[in-house]
Amino acid sequence: MADYIIATSSTSDLTRTWLDAHGIPFIPYTYTVNDELCEDDCREESRAAVYRGMRAGDRLKTSMINEFVYYDFFKGLLDSGKDVIFLDMSKEMSVSFANANKAAERIREEYPQQKLYVMDTCCISGGLGTLVQNMVERMEAGASYDEAIAWGEENKLKIAHRFTVDDLNYLKAGGRVSNASALVGSLLSIKPVLYVPDRGTLDVVKKARGRKAALKSIMDGVLHDLSKIDCTGTRIHILQADCVADAEHVRDEIKTAFPQVGEITITSLGVVIGAHCGPGLLTVFYLCESRQPE
Repeated sequence: MADYIIATSSTSDLTRTWLDAHGIPFIPYTYTVNDELCEDDCREESRAAVYRGMRAGDRLKTSMINEFVYYDFFKGLLDSGKDVIFLDMSKEMSVSFANANKAAERIREEYPQQKLYVMDTCCISGGLGTLVQNMVERMEAGASYDEAIAWGEENKLKIAHRFTVDDLNYLKAGGRVSNASALVGSLLSIKPVLYVPDRGTLDVVKKARGRKAALKSIMDGVLHDLSKIDCTGTRIHILQADCVADAEHVRDEIKTAFPQVGEITITSLGVVIGAHCGPGLLTVFYLCESRQPE
């Protein structure tokens, strides 16, 4: 058993089943549904219920995690006597990262004999989940604390994040597009294709006309990336927000083009990203040579 802990947040969008099976602690973000406070429990059934509600008109709001909640979380981990590596979403996406670091500075003073490393992952959602899974795999294979961190820092910018959304109004509510852009985009059936570049932001890199064109743009990017590497055994994770058929189509297209890839999993998108992008969002994550938006 490792002498350190890898912990993450609910925004890694890993399933509760996987987190529990590997004993990975996570700190949950909170969100409100029509003013009712909820905790992101990473359960597939909770995510599915949220997207059904959103299609029926529910409105969600998310909250950052404050310094004191991080402090209690870190204290509980360090009380085990083990060192800790903590992975949350990119610092560019949430003030939570700064709060985590403030809490870490306090807690290190109280536990001077132990190590707590808070990584700026430059990843979000399933990209963060991909990083967590790979580092946990190495921990379970016997990698040391420093070796696990070194692998993460060396490879975090090799995790591709490809997104598309179905309704621009959710991005408008989150300040990603203007009211006029959302209105015109909706009338013209514009579907933005988004990507996470090295700095860890969520950027619109292309505007496709219609859902099929957006999915094709994602597929083109995935196939381009896979053609640049020996993708034998490469694991691919698809997250979907109530659009399973589209996810299965993308999975099948990848398998047809590159039958040598490894497991392609499909699970539900986590609530925090979903709240800002809406049902119909589809994302694809995998390790590649380097991040290339197109």
